[in-house]
Amino acid sequence: MFFKNLIQLFRDLRHQKLRTALTLFGIIWGAVAIIVLLTFGDAFNKFSMKAAHGLGEGICIMWGSRTSIPYEGFNRGRLIRFKESDIRLMKQQIPELGLISPEYSRNVKVRVGTEGYSANLSAVYPEFKDLRNMIPAEGGRFLNKLDMENRRRVVFIGNQVEEDLFGKGNGLHQYLYINSIPFHVVGVLKPKIQNSNYNGGDDGRILIPSSTYEGIFGGKFLSNMIYKATDVKYTQSMKDKVYKVLGKKYKFSPDDREALSIWDTTEMEKFFGTFFGGFKLFLGIVGLMTLIVGGIGVSNIMNVVVEERTREIGIKKAIGAKKRVILSQYLVETLVITGIGGTIGFLISRGIVSIANMFPIEKYVGVLTISPTVAIITVSILGLIGLVAGWFPARRAASLDPVLAIRK
Repeated sequence: MFFKNLIQLFRDLRHQKLRTALTLFGIIWGAVAIIVLLTFGDAFNKFSMKAAHGLGEGICIMWGSRTSIPYEGFNRGRLIRFKESDIRLMKQQIPELGLISPEYSRNVKVRVGTEGYSANLSAVYPEFKDLRNMIPAEGGRFLNKLDMENRRRVVFIGNQVEEDLFGKGNGLHQYLYINSIPFHVVGVLKPKIQNSNYNGGDDGRILIPSSTYEGIFGGKFLSNMIYKATDVKYTQSMKDKVYKVLGKKYKFSPDDREALSIWDTTEMEKFFGTFFGGFKLFLGIVGLMTLIVGGIGVSNIMNVVVEERTREIGIKKAIGAKKRVILSQYLVETLVITGIGGTIGFLISRGIVSIANMFPIEKYVGVLTISPTVAIITVSILGLIGLVAGWFPARRAASLDPVLAIRK
């Protein structure tokens, strides 16, 4: 019976070629719109988050600033500057604190042979690697505890620094001179996407152990600190305790939020999550509206089919066909039309995505991939629209009076 109904459906559709073609076009175009737009939005979201994580995931970057509130007899406007001992103090008194690294920064002369230039040097702890996602290229490593303990003259460089001084892929285990002092290159940064920075992009970074820096340059004050909570949900609690701990030491009010300048990247991630959630919702609505138009077309063509088969429906009911049989027949036929259009739309979408990925769009929006989530959403919407579009013509067919239908 199912196959007989399908044969009858295709026979009816052949009699309505133009209407069928326009209806299928609406379904196909709607499916393509939803799949391609959601795929684009999903890829752009992942790309933006990956670029944001180039700076680090869930980290806080803190600089000293000036007080804005008089406190315990001290006037406002005092400059707050950090020392490395503050790192130990924070570790002892802030249980939410996970990783932390100081950062000393200064301009230096860097050269290899006679080739060189002025660059920004940073001195850090080994924890800086995980805080800032400084992943070494194959064969190299980041600064480690032995480098710190022995004050080794080793350096980790950005991939652009390697290319400028040694040529691409030639910097590892070479020597470069920092202010005429030789340093051994133990690692080169693996190229990464990064959409925010301070002191320049990481591809232009030159990093040495903080203990080595102190031995050569005698660093007293830190340029900044970088830290993160043991879990991102403790970030705000950790920040509040940072103000209390350092406020007690440097005599400023814990409520003076201008005494410390803190760049909390978790706030940026929350913004991205909200923005791209709304962006994908907008794209989905645009595609949904197109698909609804196609659904209206399906409903119209099924009404025409019911009109042309009124006498047949009357005969079926007269010989005992149940109402639910007539209802299910037309619902199935509607879903078949919707399914055909959705399948063609999915195949076209895959073709569009494949062609788009042949162009150099990865560095702008990332790699386009039709995710299972997008496919499930599209199938669900298509199914819902098919049911709604077919329900009213099917109910009309099932409710026909057999005597009146036969006479017609």
